[in-house]
Amino acid sequence: MDLSLFELTASRYFNAAVLLIASVVVAKLVDFFFTRVFSKLVRRTRFTFDDRLVEILHRPIFVSIVLFGAAHAVRYLQPPDLVEFYTVNLLKSTAVIIWVVALYRSISIIFTGLAVRIVDVTGLGKELVPLLENIAKAVLLAGAVMVLLSVWEKDITPILASAGIAGFAVAFAAKDTIANFFGGVSIFMDKPFKIGDYIILDSGERGEVVEIGLRSTKIKTRDDVLISIPNSIIASSKIINESAPQPRFRVRVPISVAYGSNIERVEELLKEIALKNEYVVEKPSPRVRFRRFGDSGLEFELLCWVIEPRYKGRAVHYLNSEIYRRFAEEGIEIPYPKMDVYLYRQGQE
Repeated sequence: MDLSLFELTASRYFNAAVLLIASVVVAKLVDFFFTRVFSKLVRRTRFTFDDRLVEILHRPIFVSIVLFGAAHAVRYLQPPDLVEFYTVNLLKSTAVIIWVVALYRSISIIFTGLAVRIVDVTGLGKELVPLLENIAKAVLLAGAVMVLLSVWEKDITPILASAGIAGFAVAFAAKDTIANFFGGVSIFMDKPFKIGDYIILDSGERGEVVEIGLRSTKIKTRDDVLISIPNSIIASSKIINESAPQPRFRVRVPISVAYGSNIERVEELLKEIALKNEYVVEKPSPRVRFRRFGDSGLEFELLCWVIEPRYKGRAVHYLNSEIYRRFAEEGIEIPYPKMDVYLYRQGQE
């Protein structure tokens, strides 16, 4: 900053006072714009926490500009080096502390205001939002300590070196935990599934995703058994998501009828049964396929879509029950393997 612009008189103290007053005027103008103009813009949003952020941040902005002007006023006066060093650094430290307090409060407001949004977008459990908030606050405080040490010209290289060695030791001791953490991060980024989806694991287990944590993912099977899988395994495994990209799920119901049956009537009945099922959607419409000529009968397959994968078993149960009942009413035989045994005496033809 060119301080010669403030050499209005021969008195350095008067010029320094003008510099300080000018910084206060600029701070007032910026504060006016921030509180009057910018606050009107944030009121138009559908969030309420941003209004509180404006209330919190406008004061640190005002004070920082004043402290900036005060620091330059001190430098303009050219006091002894030691006085200048402690005075300017004290002003800088005050600004850092004010901003740390404001940002600390802002983190709480942001995570509280966006908690539901964070859960919906990332799939995180609600109990993890406070954990992320605490991590953000810890990072802020650690950064503030580093900035304050730099302001007072303290060598932070030994601290960083010690932190690096300690971090390496911790990382080696907790490599599995770290692998699970980064596996959880990859799940949050790629979003292969979300809470409420039905997935099938490599090992064959099928269930509903009930929780996605930083360390593990939990699914509940149809037997109400809770399975916890480390995220490192999830991230490197093939996962079948039955709920994506559409929540509906197609089921296949094989059915065999006796040779000589009216195949047009069979197809008509199967479609009618599917459309009357409460778990089957109308679009896409159910389909019937004549698959093959079997050993005991004509093999058909009913293909229809249920509203959600969770109703797969229930839908197939009711479809099979209704198919058996209607085919019996219509006189359509469902064949089964038969064996005829012929007995004869030796010497007889």
